[in-house]
Amino acid sequence: MPDGKSVTDETSAAKPVRRRDSAGTRARILNVATREFANRGYEGAKTDDIADRARINKRMIYHYFSSKELLYLAVLEAAYERARSAEQKLELDQLTPVEALTRFTEFTFDSFVRDRTFINLLATENRQRAKVLKKSGQVNRMNSPVIDAIGRIIARGHADGSIRAGLDARQLWITIIGICYFFFSNIYTLSVIFDADMEDPVSIAARRAHVVDFVLRGVKA
Repeated sequence: MPDGKSVTDETSAAKPVRRRDSAGTRARILNVATREFANRGYEGAKTDDIADRARINKRMIYHYFSSKELLYLAVLEAAYERARSAEQKLELDQLTPVEALTRFTEFTFDSFVRDRTFINLLATENRQRAKVLKKSGQVNRMNSPVIDAIGRIIARGHADGSIRAGLDARQLWITIIGICYFFFSNIYTLSVIFDADMEDPVSIAARRAHVVDFVLRGVKA
């Protein structure tokens, strides 16, 4: 050719080099695996299905996560990280003690309204007696900030007379999480037992109001 360039050179220049998006591929695997483990449990979820739905070669799962168990552990850690990170954005220290506990309780309840995935993952792992979660080196430290934040709320409330003495931050956190979790983890059986649609927005709103009222009545001085 007159300018000295070959057809091959021009074709190569016209096509940008495709680089593997490692972070994107890993995130896609995690997203698909989260749904599979939440919907099917650990034993029911298959790496073949995860690979198909993530549109990747199955070998990529083992490249990024080494094994099905480590993929499942990564899913659990990511779920805990999302929950704890969202809690830290609530800016509870900027509110009065009663307002802070109200916001935290409402947020916890609403998080289960938005996404039941975490409930299903917790149910699966509790059936296994936390066999896989025990191997995590991250989950324990994730809970410390929110427990500390609730501890500060209790201390501030005790100081200004709005919250009674004798409350333990960890126990209060477990109580708030527990009463929210129970409703959503049993929502279908509760609907049958009471012959009512517990997923109806009116039912959910009534339960939310009750939970907040219950928590505040339990902590107020």
